[in-house]
Amino acid sequence: MVYAAAFTKAATDITDREYADSKTLTAEKRAALFHAIDGDTGMGWVAHVQSAQDISKGMLGRDKISLNQMAFEATCAVIRTALDSGANVKHIFVDTVGDADRHRDRLSRTFAGIEFTRLGLTGEVGSGYPGDAATVAWLKQHLHPVFGFPPLVRHSWETCSRLLEPPEAISMKFEADAEEGDGGGPAQQRLNFKRANATGLAETSGLGRATFFRLRKLQRTEW
Repeated sequence: MVYAAAFTKAATDITDREYADSKTLTAEKRAALFHAIDGDTGMGWVAHVQSAQDISKGMLGRDKISLNQMAFEATCAVIRTALDSGANVKHIFVDTVGDADRHRDRLSRTFAGIEFTRLGLTGEVGSGYPGDAATVAWLKQHLHPVFGFPPLVRHSWETCSRLLEPPEAISMKFEADAEEGDGGGPAQQRLNFKRANATGLAETSGLGRATFFRLRKLQRTEW
């Protein structure tokens, strides 16, 4: 996820510079506009980048962080970087995250004295939206049935989660012993490993640990 902003003097007329929602522009046009901004001494720009792994860690971790919250924090990071660079920011046109009014109000409370007006990255992989046929086609083309998607793809994204189900992918769940000191409760019931074979997908039995280990009262240990 990349959040970025360009800033210039309020009196600068940019109406003829062909700026538009990035999803409506070709990759070549976006590159040309960026180089023009980068080479303009009357403009500045900042960016904040979060990897797919960081986003998935936040959304799937023990203390879950919503994508909207991460996007809000990224927006704030971009604005603070611009302010720290010495820019006297008075008015920001911002891409909305979630509810437009709530997003604007949160930003206004965080950055008092700045006016916010609501106003997207895409390339060969499409716009990134689940309804974009190019995006879905790219995901299917690069899906590994066991290891999932390349690192640039956020596995916690619902569009990806749906593709990580049979028959496109092999469904797997892994057992986990109960943690020490938890009162001796049952192991977490995660064993559910599916493999492809001549007759299709066969699922091992298994709520909790496999029968072989459970009957023999075998537990994991560390040496």
